[in-house]
Amino acid sequence: MATTTEQGELFTVHRSMVFAIAYEVLGTRADADDVVQETYLRWADVDISTVRDPRAYLATIATRTALNTVRTVSRRREAYPGTWLPEPLVSHHESPEQQLLMKEQLSYALSVLLQQATPEQRAVFMLHDVFGLPYPVIAKAVGKTQAAVRQIAHRARTRLTATDHAEGTTDDSAEVLEAFLAAVVTGDLQALMNVLAPQAVLLSDGGGKVVAALRPITGAEAVAAFLLKIARTPVPQMRVDIDTLNGGLGVLIRTGDRLELTVAVAVNDQRKITGVYLVRNPDKLRPARK
Repeated sequence: MATTTEQGELFTVHRSMVFAIAYEVLGTRADADDVVQETYLRWADVDISTVRDPRAYLATIATRTALNTVRTVSRRREAYPGTWLPEPLVSHHESPEQQLLMKEQLSYALSVLLQQATPEQRAVFMLHDVFGLPYPVIAKAVGKTQAAVRQIAHRARTRLTATDHAEGTTDDSAEVLEAFLAAVVTGDLQALMNVLAPQAVLLSDGGGKVVAALRPITGAEAVAAFLLKIARTPVPQMRVDIDTLNGGLGVLIRTGDRLELTVAVAVNDQRKITGVYLVRNPDKLRPARK
């Protein structure tokens, strides 16, 4: 019989996976934290001497709990003013746990695209394509047959790859992001147009609390005009940094120590930006609860 300490240590080892599954299904840190807590409480009641694969077991609990939470989250989103985007995950402190949590995340751009899939597709994609769990385990987690799960996985991949929002390599994305930021900061329209794909799309989430584009902005010229207009607005004590955002890099804009805006981009194989994602909703930019 395992001790309480051993059971807790096993949960700690897999906690970042539990959080990542919940976050990608639900899209906010608070909802993901609630799933982590519920998963821990259920795990604490399990006789782990009967558990052959703790990682798969915890993934199953987390997935079921997250999918059961989707209905409540969906109702909130239906009443959301303007465009809803996932809550950006920003590292406000560099503890080892925080660093591990960030390493388990997808890039913010991919998280945005994944939120356009169904909750089941999001869950199956995370379990199979990200964490490499076998289809029998995934079928049990989502309550489907293995054949159905394979179809769900196929649809999820098709949805993600059909958008022309490929991430490219990490180095490519970093270089393109740097060129994008330099063009916006200096107001260089031509340089900005050079890094935007012709059909680039900008999504902006203000949550009805701050000014933001209520609808998607489509086309390189329209996106560039919108960004340069924002850049000309004076902000006191503004600090602009390229830093960790979810599982990749993004632009973080602060006034003093307060985070005001996050910017993430999707980069295709031609090193062009196909998506620009701005989050200004202050409720999504607060430090994580302790």
